[in-house]
Amino acid sequence: MIFSNILETNILNWKKEVLESTKLVLVNFWDPDCPHSKMMEPVFIELAEEYVDKLKFTEFNIMESQENQELASRYGIEGTPTLMFFCQGRPVQDIVGALPKDSLKQAIDFAVKKHTECAEKSTPIKLPYIS
Repeated sequence: MIFSNILETNILNWKKEVLESTKLVLVNFWDPDCPHSKMMEPVFIELAEEYVDKLKFTEFNIMESQENQELASRYGIEGTPTLMFFCQGRPVQDIVGALPKDSLKQAIDFAVKKHTECAEKSTPIKLPYIS
């Protein structure tokens, strides 16, 4: 499901929306048949509204296509939901499994504090094998 503060990403827009983003990105790797992904959805929606100015929230349905599954595999996604923070196209932190809102909020606060300067103080790495 698409919400105004959550961008749906897939193999077609991954490079533009995640790898080339100048903003810290939080990707929710999810599976529509996963009960834990479904349980996390309302929490993810609430936090996307709360943190709209601090980071980009995206969702990546790993089951949408074979290509999506392959991309998720490249990032080591072995279970859903997996939330992964990206800075300048690089994964910098991840959270595996469903968390209560307060715990997820603490993890986001930590990531925002730790990685916001990443975009200002690093140069993106060109990864030719990821599209």
